[in-house]
Amino acid sequence: MEASAITGNDPRYSEPTSYNALERIGLGMIRDPRDLPFMKLGFQILAIQLPFAIALFLPGVFRWWLAGIYLALTFLGFTDRYILMLHNISHRPPFKKGYGWLQKVFVWIMGPLNGETPETYYSHHICMHHAEENLKDDLSSTMPFKRDNPLHFLFYWGRFFFFIVPELSVYFIKRGNYKQLRRMIVGEFSYYAVVAVGLYFAWEPTLVTLVIPVVTVRFLMMAGNWSQHAFIDPDHPEDPLRSSITCINARYNRRCFNDGYHIGHHEMAARHWTDMPGDFDKKKQKYIDHDAIVFEGLDYFVIWILLMLRRYKTLAKKFVDLREEKRSLEEIEAMLRERVKPVPYAAPAPQPAE
Repeated sequence: MEASAITGNDPRYSEPTSYNALERIGLGMIRDPRDLPFMKLGFQILAIQLPFAIALFLPGVFRWWLAGIYLALTFLGFTDRYILMLHNISHRPPFKKGYGWLQKVFVWIMGPLNGETPETYYSHHICMHHAEENLKDDLSSTMPFKRDNPLHFLFYWGRFFFFIVPELSVYFIKRGNYKQLRRMIVGEFSYYAVVAVGLYFAWEPTLVTLVIPVVTVRFLMMAGNWSQHAFIDPDHPEDPLRSSITCINARYNRRCFNDGYHIGHHEMAARHWTDMPGDFDKKKQKYIDHDAIVFEGLDYFVIWILLMLRRYKTLAKKFVDLREEKRSLEEIEAMLRERVKPVPYAAPAPQPAE
């Protein structure tokens, strides 16, 4: 089967024949028309989610059944898409000169409503994770853990949840990156200050709009990163094709801007999200040569659940074997089990010649 046939369901860019009035306004603010979906999503958050959140703080309005509707709207309608929009605009700021202030709106106003404290995502993901590539100095490295062990994951999540700010602070101090340290500290503690005031004067809407999203998202982010870097070749942990995974033909890709293409993202972090399927198509042989892990129809959170339950047979059935000589389900299952074992920290092995 040709790779292009495999990735047929994932979104690619097709230039529209016309734009409506709001779309034309959005296009005037961004550099790349392929990023127009971010403007649409941002408008929806500001027009629907933000007013709903504000309304919960108005005297006499808050009801727990309304809070339930708000949380359902947030998590089912916006949060996953917001986080992957934030991911993309962090790597590729989309706004034209004169509209850079919109980046702050997306980060400082939309972020806390969807579980992201201001500036911390950028600090952790762009300035640390991509700099260290899941190796020894990556504060979110999965290498030392057995990636199908729930207790290992609990420790991994707990370290991130309780210690990520002090650990990131030390990381930036050691590297002399005081500018990013200041950005993170200002963003994180501004959030804490707003939450403290909110809990004192209106604890119920503050809990619903600002606390529950952050607590939930910090769990989901670690479950996602755990899955993205669950299957590691111990001989080449520095190779993104051997330490990351790709998920194709998933609803998640259609909803969340092709985020399933994690291998391609780690190969080139600034690659545009609409180019991910095409890049995969062109590199079928490279994926074969590196024995890359590709799943079809799954997303990272389903993979995380399957790993926690050790449902390797299900994972094997969803594995995309790009080789001409196909492996048996038993062989695939054994390979997946092998690649979730802890990997000792060591100097990266030399890359084989392409």
